[in-house]
Amino acid sequence: MRLTWGSEPRLGAGALMATLLMMLNGLLAAAYELDPNSTSSITSIAKDIAADLVGMYHGHEPGGTPGLLPEPYYWWYTGAMMGSLIDYWAYTGDDEYVALTKQALLFQVGDHNDYMPLNQTRTEGNDDQGFWGLAVMSAAEYNFPHPEPDEPQWLALAQAVFNTQAARWDTEHCGGGLRWQIFQWNNGYDYKNSISQACFFALGARLALFTGNSSYADWAETTYDWMEKVKFIDPKSFYVYDGAHTGNSCSKIVPYQFSYNAGGFILGAAAMYNFTESQVWKDRLDNLLEGVKIFFAGPEKNIMSEVACEPVKLCNLDQQSFKAYLSRWLAVTTQWAPYTADMIMPLLRTSAVAATKVCTGGSNKRMCGLYWTKNKFEGSTSVGQQMAALEVTLSCMIQSRPAPLTQDTGGTSKGDPGGGSADIGRTTPEVDWDPITGGDKAGASILTILLAVGLVAFTVWMFLDETSNKGVVPQFQGFSSSVVAAVTTLAAGGSLAAALGFRREKDEVREKPSTIFQTTGDHSSQTSGDKQMAVERQPVPIGAVRSGTPGQHRRVSSMPLGWPHNPTMRGSAAYDPDGTHPGSGRQSRVDSERGESSSTPSSSNEANRSYIPHEIPVGTALPLFDDPNQAFDGNGKAPASVQSAEPTSNVVENNDKAVAVGGENTTVPSPEQGDTSARAEATSSAEEQARPTETPQKDKAGSPETIGVAH
Repeated sequence: MRLTWGSEPRLGAGALMATLLMMLNGLLAAAYELDPNSTSSITSIAKDIAADLVGMYHGHEPGGTPGLLPEPYYWWYTGAMMGSLIDYWAYTGDDEYVALTKQALLFQVGDHNDYMPLNQTRTEGNDDQGFWGLAVMSAAEYNFPHPEPDEPQWLALAQAVFNTQAARWDTEHCGGGLRWQIFQWNNGYDYKNSISQACFFALGARLALFTGNSSYADWAETTYDWMEKVKFIDPKSFYVYDGAHTGNSCSKIVPYQFSYNAGGFILGAAAMYNFTESQVWKDRLDNLLEGVKIFFAGPEKNIMSEVACEPVKLCNLDQQSFKAYLSRWLAVTTQWAPYTADMIMPLLRTSAVAATKVCTGGSNKRMCGLYWTKNKFEGSTSVGQQMAALEVTLSCMIQSRPAPLTQDTGGTSKGDPGGGSADIGRTTPEVDWDPITGGDKAGASILTILLAVGLVAFTVWMFLDETSNKGVVPQFQGFSSSVVAAVTTLAAGGSLAAALGFRREKDEVREKPSTIFQTTGDHSSQTSGDKQMAVERQPVPIGAVRSGTPGQHRRVSSMPLGWPHNPTMRGSAAYDPDGTHPGSGRQSRVDSERGESSSTPSSSNEANRSYIPHEIPVGTALPLFDDPNQAFDGNGKAPASVQSAEPTSNVVENNDKAVAVGGENTTVPSPEQGDTSARAEATSSAEEQARPTETPQKDKAGSPETIGVAH
C-alpha cells in the first residue's frame, strides 16, 4: 500500500527521533576510553571521577558537617576519601578541592588534635583513627598546603595518632598487637584485626622515613614481627588474614582476606625497605607482593578484584572501597622500591582501563561500578567505588610524579613529637560537663527543698485518717519522729547509692589503666601510689638510612567483612578443632534503625554501631584451605575439626602514660620498653576458597546458628 505524501514526513520523523535517542543514549552511556600511558587522558578522566566523588560529599555545604559523609557512611570513610583528594591534588596539580580537604581534615581532629573527636566514641576503632592518620601523613609527604600557624600541622597530627596507638599496644593478650576497638564497651574490643596493625605499621614506617627517627622504625619492626608470630601473615603463602579474638590468645584465626590488609603491609614494608635498605625488608616486601596476586582476577589474572565478596556480590559499602587503598599503596610502593614497578605497574594499568570501562552508571551515565572484571556496570553507585576508580586511574602516572618527600628532601610540615599525650591510654571518653555555676547550686538547693517538702506532704497525706474526728496535728502527735526518720533514711539511702555508683564508675575506669602498659624486660618502671609508669623515657639515637635508588624522593572488623549473607557486618568467624563453626560474639556494624534482615545488605549507621547475628553454616567450606574442615590453630596447623569457643570479653588496664615520639634527639620509648602495650585467585577455584558456602544449620534451640564476621 502506498503512503500519502503527508504521512511520510511524520513516519520519517518518528523513526529518526527514535534513532537519535538511541544514539544519544549510547553516547551518554559510553565508557571512558583511558590511555594509561597518556597523562592528558589520565588527568581528564580523573577530573570527572573526582567531581562525581565530591558530589557525594556535603560536609562543606551550608548545614553540613565538615569531615562527615552522609549516612550510611562511617566517620573513617571521610578520612579515606580525603586521602584520595590529596592524591588527586598531588598527581594532577588541580587545587579545586584543596580548601574542602583542609577543612575536613582540621574539623575532625578532636579536642586534643589526635583524631579522637568526642562525637565518634561510639564508632571509632584503631583502624578508623589510623585512616585519618594516614591521610595527614600523605599531606605532610606531598607538602599539601599547610594549615594556618595557629592550627595543628599535618606531621604533628600524624605523630599524635601514632603516639596514642603506640600506648595501646597490648602485650597482655596475644603477646602484643592493637585491639580493633579503642573503647572497651564497643563490640570488637576483644578482637585484634590486621587492618589496625597495618595502619599503625605503615604510619610508623612512613614517620621513620620522613623524620629520620629510628624509634618509629622499631615500632614498625615490632608490629610486623608480631603479625608473623601470631600467623596473621601466613608464613608460606604470605596472605594477610583478618585477625583473631583475644579469648583464644589469637590462636583461632579468621582466615578471610581483604585487599586493604595486604596493601597496608606492602606500603609499610616498602617504606621500611627504603629507610633501611636491608635485605630483610626487601624479602618481606617481595613475599607480600607474591601474596597480593590473589587479588587479581580475569582471564589474565591482571584485573584487581575484591575476591572475598565480589564473586558472590556481597561487598558492603566499606568493602567497595578497599581496592582504592590497594591501588594507592601499590603505586607508592613503586617509588620507595623502584624495582617493584615491573611487577606492579602492568597490574595497575590493566586494572585502571577495566575500572574506567564500567563507569557508565548513575543518572549521569558515568558513575563507576564495582566489578571491573565484567566490562559493564552492575549494581549501585557508592563513594567507595568512585574512590577505587579514581585511585587506580591516578596510579597510572605515578612514575612521572615526584616521590613522597622527607624532611631531608623538602618536606616542610612541622611536627610535635609529644602530640596526643592528653589521650594516651584513654579507653573511656572524656566527660565534657559545663562548669557548675552559683546559679546551678542555688537551683539545686531549691529543687532539693521542694522535693523534701513534697515528700513530707505526701507522707502526711498517706497517713491522714479522714474519718477521724481528730485534727491533723493530734493525729500525728508522736508520729513526727517517724516521718523524720523516714525522710532521713531515704536521704541516706540516696547518698549511699550515689557513693556506690561513683565508686563503681571509678573502679571500672581504673580496671583498664593498670595492666596494659607495664614494663617488661630490663626496662624499669616507676610507681606513684597505684599508678604505674608506662616506660622510662630514654634517648634514642637517630638511625635513618636513605635509599640511593632513583625516584625515592618525592603518598574504611567499622571495616567490615560482611559474610556471607549480610555485607554490612563486621563480625568474625573462628573455627574450632571439631569441625564446627561456632557462634561468635563479634558482629558487624549495621544500621539497626533501617530494620533490614541479616540476609539483606544493610548500611552502616554512624550513630549506632550495633551488631546483629550473621548466618554462616556449620561445616561449610572455609576459604583458603584445601580441606573444607581445616582451620588454623595457634601453631599454623590445620586440624581436621574444630570446636566452638565463646569469645571472651577482656578488661584491660592502662595508666595514662604519655608516649612521645618524634624528631631528632627526641626521647621515645622503644617497643621493648613495656606493654605500651580477603583474595581468591583469578580462577573460580580460588574464588571458592575466598568465601564460605551457604548451608543452613541449627543451634541448640533449633534456630539457625549465627555468627558475625570480622572487619
